[in-house]
Amino acid sequence: MHYMFLIYNCEDRPAHGDPRFEEILKRVNAFADECRNRGVFVAGDPLKPVSTATTVRVKEGKAVLTDGPFAETHEHLGGYYLLNCRDLDEALELAEMVPQAQFGATIEVRPVDHIPGLNHGVA
Repeated sequence: MHYMFLIYNCEDRPAHGDPRFEEILKRVNAFADECRNRGVFVAGDPLKPVSTATTVRVKEGKAVLTDGPFAETHEHLGGYYLLNCRDLDEALELAEMVPQAQFGATIEVRPVDHIPGLNHGVA
């Protein structure tokens, strides 16, 4: 079953050139390698800062664009992993290993819903 790991509250990550950057990069790459070795890695990417977000709403048939995220919150989505785990237990085990969690990020684990007739597969 596919599980989405949503990584929140990690905007304060060190930038390239910061002495901590290389150490964190090693940990993140080691986690991705562990997931690949287990055969569960599907995808994973960091997101640009929330200041780069644009929210789209449709009102009365017209798109309304707003700079920034939709929700007013102190925790912002910073990245994700999509993993194909055998069950929730494996997903939670791996969520504990996500390096960003050790630096204060929150990891939300959600199963991906499979809806009959929904055609969202990769072409």
